[in-house]
Amino acid sequence: MAVTVVGKRRRSGGVGSADERHMREGHLAGDGALYLHRPGNASGACGNGTAGVAPRVRGRHGADMVPFSFGGHSLLALPQGAVFWPARRAMLVADLHFEKASWFARGGQMLPPYDSIATLADLTALVAASGAEEVWCLGDSFHDVDGCARLPARARDMLLALTGGMRWTWITGNHDPHMVDRCGGGVVDEAVLHGLMLRHEARPGEPRCELSGHYHPKLRVRVRGKQVARRCFVATDTKLILPAFGALTGGLDAHDPEIVRAVGQRAEALIPVADRMLRFPIAA
Repeated sequence: MAVTVVGKRRRSGGVGSADERHMREGHLAGDGALYLHRPGNASGACGNGTAGVAPRVRGRHGADMVPFSFGGHSLLALPQGAVFWPARRAMLVADLHFEKASWFARGGQMLPPYDSIATLADLTALVAASGAEEVWCLGDSFHDVDGCARLPARARDMLLALTGGMRWTWITGNHDPHMVDRCGGGVVDEAVLHGLMLRHEARPGEPRCELSGHYHPKLRVRVRGKQVARRCFVATDTKLILPAFGALTGGLDAHDPEIVRAVGQRAEALIPVADRMLRFPIAA
């Protein structure tokens, strides 16, 4: 059995939390590092990149998912901007930015206060459609460290229903670096699962295959004289940046120098559609 380091435990979510369920399968070391005993590649070497895109499949309730390979693992890209990992029955999402509207409202900029509910409704539907049994949130899940406390009652109930019903792990981001577990789940700074590094912001020198968020990538193209923007994944052989999943997040052009700097040469923008993966080269 391979031993995979999952990261530093930030705080326990209590009985039934992600940490408690992790510990039933592995063990918690004295330094707070969490270890899972699972089959798979824990060597840290990055596998065979993003090659081998296959025809789409459908989730058990009809969710469209386009298969692709990354780091030697078979993954599924969803048009909504999430990644499903069938071997773990895990859903990966980035940049939910819960309570962004209420954060702006505190400064006098009034926005419709429904962003958290809209994001949670979309995420709940994807979890049900895919049959996911665990969720990994790749940072900036809350727009600020007090976002959980500002959730309206309906949104809080929706979130607690999710975090209480499956293994749920929050990875911290630049918007929520000191996140605590008031909304359930476990909190870590970063994680390694079967050789895949999960963190919020891509590190240019990282040798392991890495999944991250942070940049909210969107591809902007001209179609029949009009500019069209679509959320996209940005991929190289060793890096995969997920688009923002949140309902109120905006996006950075996939060709932006900051994204190119983060992922390096020979990157592509990937857009999963109903029956295939669209690929667009990104100029360095």
